[in-house]
Amino acid sequence: MSNQISYSKNTIDKATLLHLYKSMLKPRLIEEKMLILLRQGKISKWFSGIGQEAISVGVTSALNSDEYILPMHRNLGVFTTRKIPLHRLFSQWQGKLNGFTKGRDRSFHFGTQDYNIVGMISHLGPQFGVADGIALANKLKNNKQVCAVFTGDGGTSEGDFHEALNVASVWSLPVLFCVENNGYGLSTPVSEQFNCADLADKGIGYGMESHVIDGNNIIEVYTKVTEFAESIRKEPRPILLEFKTFRMRGHEEASGTKYVPQELLDKWAAKDPIENYQQYLKSKGILTEEIEIRFKTEIIYEINEHLQIAFDEEKITPNLETELSDVYKEYDFEEVIPSEKKNNIRLVDAVSEGLRQSMERYDNLVIMGQDVAEYGGVFKITDGFVAQFGKERVRNTPICESAIVAAAYGLSVNGMKAVMEMQFADFVSSGFNPIVNLLAKSHYRWNEKADVVVRMPCGAGVGAGPFHSQTNEAWFTKTPGLKVIYPAFPQDAKGLLTSAINDPNPVLFFEHKALYRSVYQEVSEDYFTLPIGKASLLKEGKDVTIISYGLGVHWALETLEKNTAIKADLIDLRSLQPLDTATIYASVKKTGRAIILQEDSMFGGIASDLSALITENCFNYLDAPVKRVASLETPIPFEPNLEKQYLANARFEESLLEVLNY
Repeated sequence: MSNQISYSKNTIDKATLLHLYKSMLKPRLIEEKMLILLRQGKISKWFSGIGQEAISVGVTSALNSDEYILPMHRNLGVFTTRKIPLHRLFSQWQGKLNGFTKGRDRSFHFGTQDYNIVGMISHLGPQFGVADGIALANKLKNNKQVCAVFTGDGGTSEGDFHEALNVASVWSLPVLFCVENNGYGLSTPVSEQFNCADLADKGIGYGMESHVIDGNNIIEVYTKVTEFAESIRKEPRPILLEFKTFRMRGHEEASGTKYVPQELLDKWAAKDPIENYQQYLKSKGILTEEIEIRFKTEIIYEINEHLQIAFDEEKITPNLETELSDVYKEYDFEEVIPSEKKNNIRLVDAVSEGLRQSMERYDNLVIMGQDVAEYGGVFKITDGFVAQFGKERVRNTPICESAIVAAAYGLSVNGMKAVMEMQFADFVSSGFNPIVNLLAKSHYRWNEKADVVVRMPCGAGVGAGPFHSQTNEAWFTKTPGLKVIYPAFPQDAKGLLTSAINDPNPVLFFEHKALYRSVYQEVSEDYFTLPIGKASLLKEGKDVTIISYGLGVHWALETLEKNTAIKADLIDLRSLQPLDTATIYASVKKTGRAIILQEDSMFGGIASDLSALITENCFNYLDAPVKRVASLETPIPFEPNLEKQYLANARFEESLLEVLNY
């Protein structure tokens, strides 16, 4: 067979040419073995990269080993070129403890800081945003490093792809966006996915340099990516690379390739990156039969040796304590006692103070969000921050919540801290996926922290209508791995925000807009922290336990001031996840009655879980059914009288009296 690929070795030395060949041969031989094990039921699933080895190997070889790379399903060559011990990969695929996810995730859904690899999640798009964050950290550190990230042709249709390219271009981030155009997104051909001549064309609209590369030509991949990486290290900027290749097997083995025309398979089989390169090296007298046999013998021996290590490893024995303790990164709370010197300030000022003092405390803390820089944010919380901390650390973002949440995670991966402001909590729906699938699951999946705080200006009572008034905390209290904080007073807002920033776990920090400028309190002037997960007992009484948070706490206080004969324990939860059940149970066991007030609508809100917890744990102490009071089961209306009817406070006093008179 004559060569179907045109090679030009340029100035590459013989040793490198042979190394590239061996580096491609290794993942191919591993894959061939894995396909046998898959049929034998010894691994659960396989996403084949056969025919695409030149891309993974070429890109990884062009990068320095301390530069981050973010692979996808079909990039086994990334892992092997980074010299990860094979037995660890084999353990990963068998769901054993010596893998990278303790049996919690499969195939290539993992990362490892030891090898500067950040694995994907099944929602492909956020990978590019994570690369943005890693590249931003590199740029802020001025370490002259590039970051490379992979996706397939299918992933380029996702909104996250476009958001991430735009952010990278606007911020001139040193990142290589690598698109493997292998012909199909599962079974959907590229002709049904996009209508441009090349996927590289998508970079044009973002003002980004882009190139098309023969993804089956290892020399072209290696030399061009090396050239681009060296250029980016000197002049930070993103480059979009489209690698033309083909997926020779199914999306995963169970799906097969019956939907692919045979002539297409035949055409690309003739362009096999390893067979063509092998013939080229032999024609130049660089690869001999002796060297080839030695390479294969060494690799096969290594595969078999490491497979045996993985096979001999015991299956994971489930341990409940381990599973529960790994949801969050272990963190020792550092208590900083509030000073006696206080100022009477608003909640909005307290949030700003906590943020400012945290920025002073951490040089590696970055604030990101729409209009947060010179404008100071729509609520002016970061007003003046650019003058003090500079635009590098206080960053206006395009309107792309998903990419910025993912970038915040990338900053964390690369050793920094991030606070991302959702302009309104309602807009979090546009960044929902990376919060609940990336941030929340990161530590549990591969022991990687997500040192990110997402600030959430929320709540009704300001006539802002359905899209600027939601209090959507229940979306996140349901998701293991997230912490959710919701203060009602300035002192709590400041101390809990500083604690949230200290905490290496992802935190959703809710700030009620109606309280920003209406609630004043004496707040400690200096930096201090408050423990997350500890409720505040605001009032004590024997008649009833009132449980609330946010604006609901103030509704409850107003009701008790109006009804002075009612002696109640009033609990301000402050933290919704983790939840201070001990304080709740102790109070309910004392009073025998409980009412829960929330601004959110009833069904699926946190009041439902609180009611269930109290019933399950305090039933023998109850003198009345647990009562929930919530807003109407409608979106939030704009007109003042409609909004007043919607909100729960209009019905709280009557419900409280019902509980007391039961």
